[in-house]
Amino acid sequence: MAGTDATPGGQPPAEQPWKPKYNPWLIAVIVTVSAFMEILDTTIVNVSLPHIAGSLSSTYDDATWTLTSYLVANGIVLTISGWLGKLLGRKRYFIICIFMFTVSSFLCGISGSLAELIVFRLMQGFFGGGLQPNQQSIILDTFPPERRAAAFGLTAIATIVAPVIGPSLGGWITDNYSWRWIFFINVPVGLLATFAVSVVVEDPPWALKQKAPLDIIGIGLIAIGFGSLEVAVDRGEDEDWFGSDMIRTMAVLAFLGIGGAVIWLLKTKRPAVDLRVFKDRNFATGTLLIGAVGALLYAAAIIVPQYAQQVMGYSATLSGLILSPGGVVVIFLIPLVGRAMKYMTLRSLIALGFFFMGLALFWSAQLVPALDFRHLVLFRMSQTASLAFLFVPISTITYATLPRELNADASALFSMARNVLGSIAISGSTAMLTEIRQAHQTQMVHWMTPFHQPYVDYLARARQAASNRGVASTALDAVAQHRLFVEYTRQISILAYNEVFMILGIGAFLVVPFCFLLSPIRGGSKSPGGGH
Repeated sequence: MAGTDATPGGQPPAEQPWKPKYNPWLIAVIVTVSAFMEILDTTIVNVSLPHIAGSLSSTYDDATWTLTSYLVANGIVLTISGWLGKLLGRKRYFIICIFMFTVSSFLCGISGSLAELIVFRLMQGFFGGGLQPNQQSIILDTFPPERRAAAFGLTAIATIVAPVIGPSLGGWITDNYSWRWIFFINVPVGLLATFAVSVVVEDPPWALKQKAPLDIIGIGLIAIGFGSLEVAVDRGEDEDWFGSDMIRTMAVLAFLGIGGAVIWLLKTKRPAVDLRVFKDRNFATGTLLIGAVGALLYAAAIIVPQYAQQVMGYSATLSGLILSPGGVVVIFLIPLVGRAMKYMTLRSLIALGFFFMGLALFWSAQLVPALDFRHLVLFRMSQTASLAFLFVPISTITYATLPRELNADASALFSMARNVLGSIAISGSTAMLTEIRQAHQTQMVHWMTPFHQPYVDYLARARQAASNRGVASTALDAVAQHRLFVEYTRQISILAYNEVFMILGIGAFLVVPFCFLLSPIRGGSKSPGGGH
C-alpha cells in the first residue's frame, strides 16, 4: 500500500514500540474534551437561531447562514486536516486549532452584527475542523491496537453525547441567559485544553518524519467541492433545491470539485490526502458504516426536538431535554459493549447495532396526537442506545489493519464521512418532511367536503364546543373551520414524521449486510498493520 515501506517478503515492517511520557488515559481525556467542545458547537446553535436573528435585527433565514458558514469551513478542513498536521506538526496544529477555536468563540459572543457573526463562525468552523481528526489520530498512536476499543469508548461519549445534549444545553442557556453564552462557555474550556495539550501531548517518532506534499491543485479542488456541497445541502431546503440557480451552481461545483479531487489525488505522486487508504477493506467499509451512523445520528437528533416544538408545542429547553436521557444510556452501555467485543466479532456487534437502530426507528414511527413526554424520551433513548453498539466497534475495526503511518489521512477521511453525511441527512430529512406533508395534504383535502359525513360531523362538534364556550353565533363557523385546520395540519405533520422515521429505519436495515464485508476479528485481538 502506498505510504508504507515493505520488506522483501511483501509484508509491512515491524512497528517499533513507542510509549508516551504521560498516562495514555490522561492524554485521551484531554484531547477528547477538545473534540467534545467542537462537536457540541455543531448543534448547540440550532435552537438559538430565532434569538440570534432578533438580537441582531435580521431575519431567521439570514441567521441560518451562521450554521452554513460553520459547516462549509468545517467540511473543507476535515478532509485536509491530515495534510495540515504534517505541514505544521500534529501537536502544534492541534494546539493552534484549540486556541483559535476558543478565540473565534469569544469573537462570536461579542459580535455586534450578523455579518460579524458569520465571519467568526467561519473561523470557528475552520479551526474546529482539525479537532476531531487530530483527536482520533492521537488516540490511535497513544494506545496499542488491543487497547483501542476502550479508548474509543471515551471518544464515543464525545461524538454521540455532544450532539444529543447540544440542543438542550443551547435551549437552556438561551432561555435563561443569552445566546452569547453558548459561545462564551467555550472560552475557559478551550484555554485549559490548550494548556493541557501543550504539556501532555507529544508527537510519536513516525509522525515527526512525515512530510506534507505541496499539492495546491488537490487542496483547491477539495475546498471547492466540499465547500459547494455544504452550501447546497444546508441551503437547499430554504432555496427550493434545484429550483434555485444558486443551488444548481453549487451542485455542479460540488460534483466537479469532488470528482476532480478524487481523480487528481489518485493520479498525482504526492497527494495532499492519500486516498490509497481505501485499499484496506476494513477501512473502506468502516468509513462507509460510520457515514451511515452519522446520517442516522444527526437526522434523528434534529427530527425529535423539531417534532416536539412544532407539533407538541414544547419550549426549546423542554424539547432539548427529550434527547438528554439518551446520552446517559450511551454512557452506561459503552462499557458493556466493550466487554462484549471480547467475545463477539466486531462485525456481528455492528450488524446488531444497525438492526437495533432499525427496530428503534420503526418503533419511533408510532407518533399519535395524544403522545406524552415520556414516550418521546423512550423513543429517543431506544435510538441512542443502539449507537453504543456502533461507534466503538466501527472505530476499532476500521483502523485494525491499517499501518500507523496512515493514521492522519485515515482519521481525516473517517471524520469527514461522518460529518458530511450527517449534514446531508439533516437537510435530507427536513426536505422529506416537507415533501411528505405536501403529499398527505393533497390526499386529505379530498375528504374535506360536505359530502363526506365525518367532515360534517367534526364541524358540527366543533361548532357546538365553540357555542358552549360562549362564542357568538356569527363566529361559530369561523371558529370551527379554524379548529379543523389546526387539527388537519397537526395530523398531516404526525403522518409525515412517522414516514420519515420508517424511511430512516429501512435505511438502517439496509446497512446490515455491508457489516459482513469487515474482517471477522474481535475487539481485544492484536491485528497486524497493513492493507487488506
